[in-house]
Amino acid sequence: MAEPDFDPVPLLLALVDAGVDFVLIGGLAGGAHGSAYPTYDVDVAYARDPDNLERLASLLRELGATLRGAPPGVPFQLDAEALEAGGNFTFETRHGNLDLLAYPAGAPSYDGLRAGGKSVTIEERTVVIASLDHLIAMKEAAGRTKDKLMATEYRTLADERRNP
Repeated sequence: MAEPDFDPVPLLLALVDAGVDFVLIGGLAGGAHGSAYPTYDVDVAYARDPDNLERLASLLRELGATLRGAPPGVPFQLDAEALEAGGNFTFETRHGNLDLLAYPAGAPSYDGLRAGGKSVTIEERTVVIASLDHLIAMKEAAGRTKDKLMATEYRTLADERRNP
């Protein structure tokens, strides 16, 4: 179970400082757009080019990342090749839970997700967050009850921004 005092900032700053090319998605991105739903992990879509996979793997090792939900002792080589061979990963790190999604359901290509995103500043660093429209599509595609509720809230937020 997630810690109620979860602070995503150190994990986001670590990603930015390591030069990882990513877009913030999920509940944290929703919160940045004004959602009232709490979240206790960081969800990101990430670029799949070899250099980015190397930077990401190096950072994950530095953060002591382990596969979340895997039995202890399950062998997993945390390197760019493993990240390239997979797509979606759930990790525990010393800064909290991190979910990596190469191809989030309902989202456009990574380049489209990034181009449609919005840049926000966190402690003098730039983080790209997915647009509300893309978040709505991802939540709808996930199809769980909580995701449908969040999509409804996101639509309300989007309507308020379009019709002030």
